[in-house]
Amino acid sequence: MFKRILVAVDGSYSALNALDKAIELQQLTHAELYLLCVFKHHSLFEASLSMVRPDRLQIPDQTLSEYARNIVEQAKQHALENGGESVRGFVKGGRPSKTIIKFAKSKEVDLIVMGAHGTHSDKDGMFLGSVSHRVAGRAHCPTMVV
Repeated sequence: MFKRILVAVDGSYSALNALDKAIELQQLTHAELYLLCVFKHHSLFEASLSMVRPDRLQIPDQTLSEYARNIVEQAKQHALENGGESVRGFVKGGRPSKTIIKFAKSKEVDLIVMGAHGTHSDKDGMFLGSVSHRVAGRAHCPTMVV
């Protein structure tokens, strides 16, 4: 059935619920579980316009990449502690929906599992998040939105 399941993680409760559902599916199918966190690129120019600057201006992409790696590591630990096995984590920079779709295709993923709402979307649950909406409509494989 499923050989590779991709879970998009962003540190939100919705993504954690999606991860839990993916773990359940993995236990039934023995699929590989891929965890992907996508950070949006920001230019050094954008960072220099900020009113609040640290003593040493860090390159935003580096900081965002480290933050994304931390999210992936926490998700991986959660998966392993809750019955997940064969779990691999990935961090990519780019536009979230495009990057998730491209990554899924390159890894020949059979199913994408993601939260209905990310960290910056409608919290009332009235609308599907923009990233999950785009991925569900454009991915080459089924997308489960939790």
